[in-house]
Amino acid sequence: MSEFYLVRHGQASFGADNYDQLSELGYQQALWLGQHLKERQIEFDRVVLGSMARHQQTADNICEGLDAKPTLEVHEGLNEYDFHALVKAYLIQFPEQAPKENADHREFYRILKKALQLWSKDELTGIIPETWSNFQQRLRSALDLVQNCDRSKRTLVVSSGGPIAMTMCHVLDLADEMMIRLNLQVKNTSFSQFFYNAQSIQLGSFNCTSHLETAWRKDAITFS
Repeated sequence: MSEFYLVRHGQASFGADNYDQLSELGYQQALWLGQHLKERQIEFDRVVLGSMARHQQTADNICEGLDAKPTLEVHEGLNEYDFHALVKAYLIQFPEQAPKENADHREFYRILKKALQLWSKDELTGIIPETWSNFQQRLRSALDLVQNCDRSKRTLVVSSGGPIAMTMCHVLDLADEMMIRLNLQVKNTSFSQFFYNAQSIQLGSFNCTSHLETAWRKDAITFS
C-alpha cells in the first residue's frame, strides 16, 4: 500500500491582524519536522497542500529541512474552515456569551467549540461561509486526489486542524462530535500517518510530535 503523512501547519499568528502567517516558532517547528524526517530517511515523491499562506510556509520549511524541492500540488479542500466567521455568527446568535475584554485564548476556544457543535447540526444562524456538509465534501474531494494517484508511494499532505480531524472521522467512521473533540487536540506540525490504496484508507498513527519531544524542544509543542 502507499502512504501519506498528514501534517498540521506550524504555529500561526494567533491574535495578530493576519492569523494566516506562521509565527517565528511556527517556521522553526516546520524546519525541525523536515530535519527529523530526513534523519529517519523518509522521502516524499509528492506534496499536496491547502492554499492558505500557513500551509505554503509550512510545506516550504519542511522541504527545506528535508533538503528537497518537490513540486507542490494545491487543493483548496485542505483549507481550514473559517473559524472566525463561525465564532462571529455564534456571538451574534448568543451575545450574552461574549467573552470579557482581554480574555485569554481559552475563552475563544470555548466559544469555538460551541459554534462547531451548532454548525455540525445546521443550527448556527447568520452569515456562514459554508455548511458542515460542504466542508465534509471538499475534504473528501482532497482525499480522493491523494488516494487516486497510483504513481505515488509516499505523499506529504499539509493542512489544518479541522481537515485533519475530519479525515480521522472519515477514515474511522466517527461521529461529528468526535471531529470537534479531535480538532482541538491536533498539535502544530504534528503528523498522522495513513496507508491507502484505491479502495480504502487506514490509520497508522495520529498527532505525532516526536520532532518536538526532545528536552529542549518541549516548549515548542503548541496548538494555536
